[in-house]
Amino acid sequence: MENQFKAIEGGICAAKGFKASGTYCGIKKPSYENPKKSHKNDICLYASDKLCNTAAVYTTNKVKGAPIVVTKENLEKSKGKAIAVIANSKNANTCNADGVEKAEKMCELVANEMGIPKEYVIVASTGVIGQVLPIEPIQQTVPELVKNLDYGKNLEAATAIMTTDTVKKEYAVEFEIGGKQCVIGGMAKGSGMIHPNMATTLNFITTDCCISSDMLQKALSEIVKVTYNCLSIDGDTSTNDMVCLMANGLAENEEIVRESKEYDIFKSALYEVMANLTRMLAKDGEGATKLIECIVSGADTQDTAITVAKSVVCSSLFKAAMFGEDANWGRILCAIGYANAEFDINKVDVDIKSDKGIVSVCKNGSGIAFSEEEASQVLSCDEIYVMINLNDGVENATAWGCDLTYDYVKINGDYRT
Repeated sequence: MENQFKAIEGGICAAKGFKASGTYCGIKKPSYENPKKSHKNDICLYASDKLCNTAAVYTTNKVKGAPIVVTKENLEKSKGKAIAVIANSKNANTCNADGVEKAEKMCELVANEMGIPKEYVIVASTGVIGQVLPIEPIQQTVPELVKNLDYGKNLEAATAIMTTDTVKKEYAVEFEIGGKQCVIGGMAKGSGMIHPNMATTLNFITTDCCISSDMLQKALSEIVKVTYNCLSIDGDTSTNDMVCLMANGLAENEEIVRESKEYDIFKSALYEVMANLTRMLAKDGEGATKLIECIVSGADTQDTAITVAKSVVCSSLFKAAMFGEDANWGRILCAIGYANAEFDINKVDVDIKSDKGIVSVCKNGSGIAFSEEEASQVLSCDEIYVMINLNDGVENATAWGCDLTYDYVKINGDYRT
């Protein structure tokens, strides 16, 4: 169905009725060494003109950030409805005795300024864990955020949620349902501490499609499984991971309330957005120089394909080999071999591909002769594809990751200080 979708600009503001704002409020104090250094946005707000059906998935880490706790409570109280989302970077508001109180206060500040019930506000935070979140700068900035809400300020919001990200991450598509033009758009942040289980990083998605809460949650949960849950940067599952999807229905299509052709179109459009955001997250992994995309085909079940693909992109030895541009295919086979899935390793074929060509390195579970010079050329590109055929069925899956570099250690060696 991918030909039905046209990529457009606008991120979370691409869909009708969504506006955003973002600014620097001072959560992170200016550097004493360079006080004149320009500030980056550290807080944002986005909102819908109309009450939205809202779905979400969250981290499964036993340690959960206070914003996760408060957002879940708010969506339970509102029966899956929301209007606005406030998010900050640089401080995760996690493992703090007053964390829930401050997350609730952020919702209350937005609600009072917008004149809406506070359970209609979603809150998210990302950044350093275990440091007390200063509420005063947020309190002073919320009126400005509400006042400056506008339909074209998606970039202000997308940059405000960045931490160690080097680029902003946005994607949107338009498509047709029942003769009505619909849009799904989103933004994401994430560069490190990414190894999701039911969610990943902070991801915010908006749509003007008219779809029921139940079907919205069903679509989100299904697509998370084959996109964000197939992403790994470093094997660490964050405490603040959340994906939030809001639908305001302003496209005025007939409401999607059951599985149907229209639901399939919506779900495919959602996949298009979430898969592209996932790819952006992988490519911007902390210290990364290469995007790694592992495509597994010929599996007996989709779960088998997912498990094998993730096993490869999670291998530190393989990721290091990709950084060194070393076609050490044995590390691929090793990672396939310890994947928690049933298949015949003696049927497995492996190719490594990039814009510079393709090299076959394994056939029927055994190595085959190849040119190291040619392999080095293939691995010199910044996007590497590992093609694995299990030759055991018709199911397939893709997982995304990046290489493991010296800079990853440098970035995380003094992240807090």
